[in-house]
Amino acid sequence: MKLRQRDPRQRNEKHLRFIRSLPCCIPGCGRVDTEAAHLRVGSINHGKRSTGMAEKPNDAWCLPLCNEHHAEQHTMNELAFWKQYGIDPFMLAITLKERS
Repeated sequence: MKLRQRDPRQRNEKHLRFIRSLPCCIPGCGRVDTEAAHLRVGSINHGKRSTGMAEKPNDAWCLPLCNEHHAEQHTMNELAFWKQYGIDPFMLAITLKERS
């Protein structure tokens, strides 16, 4: 069995600053004290692979969340978190990457 090597994390401080300058992306929240919440789950349709244990996702795959929603994101299934708020996190991350 061949093990997959981890890809080196692609860092982008400029993009992270841009993400942190945006309000929380959860509808109705509007808080501006946001953090860059990285997407760990993968999507074949969007070219995002799942991130393994002890591996950080690339900075291109992050969204602005206030600390309350960021903490909530980490307490549950990631796709269920985004679904409950009606957000396609992959398309939003791609759109924000294009704007940064």
